[in-house]
Amino acid sequence: MIEFRYPLVLFLYIPATIILLYWIVNSRKKRLLSNVENSLREKLLIKIDKNRFFHKERLLFSAMLLLIFSASGPQIGTRLAPLDRKGIDLVFAIDVSTSMNAEDVKPSRLDKAKFEISQMIRQLKGDRIALIVFAGSSHMYLPLTTDYEAARLFLDQIDTNMIPTQGTALSSALTTGLSAFTEDDSKYKVLVLVTDGEDHEGQVIDLASKASDRGMIIHTVGVGTGSGSLIPIVDQNGKREYKRDNTGQLVTSIINENLLNKIASAGKGTYVRFDNKPANFRSIMSAIDSMEKRTLKSHIYSEYEDRFQSFAIISMGLMIMGMLLPTRKKTYKE
Repeated sequence: MIEFRYPLVLFLYIPATIILLYWIVNSRKKRLLSNVENSLREKLLIKIDKNRFFHKERLLFSAMLLLIFSASGPQIGTRLAPLDRKGIDLVFAIDVSTSMNAEDVKPSRLDKAKFEISQMIRQLKGDRIALIVFAGSSHMYLPLTTDYEAARLFLDQIDTNMIPTQGTALSSALTTGLSAFTEDDSKYKVLVLVTDGEDHEGQVIDLASKASDRGMIIHTVGVGTGSGSLIPIVDQNGKREYKRDNTGQLVTSIINENLLNKIASAGKGTYVRFDNKPANFRSIMSAIDSMEKRTLKSHIYSEYEDRFQSFAIISMGLMIMGMLLPTRKKTYKE
């Protein structure tokens, strides 16, 4: 792809082409031979190599066109350039247990969470982002990055089949979240815990308080409704059923807002609910935007690099060749 620093210069092609064509077709020949007698004119034309004369004019014409192109400042190619950003380190810990398949939030709890997180990522400017997935265990899914497009692609691939060990290990998710931050800073660290709040481990409140002491702010997001929902399960044959407990009773998954509020309080963050209303993430984004930012050094691809020099050199070469090219025949008969 080509861009031009001074695109208006390209309009010079119009008058340049008209003037050069007029000069080549009419003016030069008439200027050279108009005041010469017919007999002498014939002798002069015999000495001129018409092919060389034509090539000379074509070289000079091409040189002029390339010179105009060079003056327009063409920019071609890509290059890696350093960039200083102002931002924080933001980690999303996303619950992928089977209860996130519940459909009290449409189309499902997990799909709703992924949509809202994607909207949050679109609003980030300079922050680094990481993704953690957890169920019965937690795992770093995407390390800290400023590549938001890659983050959205990774986010889109998250589902409840990623971790075979079922459960909701909130404490494990917080521990993995702490390990995601590479800088030993006392601030600039945010973890957003996205879950339905069914903790199967305990001690998560104490861990959230300790994480806060180490400079990590913890926001919690509860996905679901107060009335809860059955948990759909699709077997290998594609048959849809609902999860049952050991006694055969249907399991209803209800969001644990009390626990999530306590975690957010211990982590000095904010609790919000992702339900069927739009734009549930705004309060968390407001809290993130109000935080003090640090300078993060990174690199980006600058799409365009100046390349006018190459065309200017070629233009000068053609011009020199055209000026030095002789038009007289090497041998001719009197």
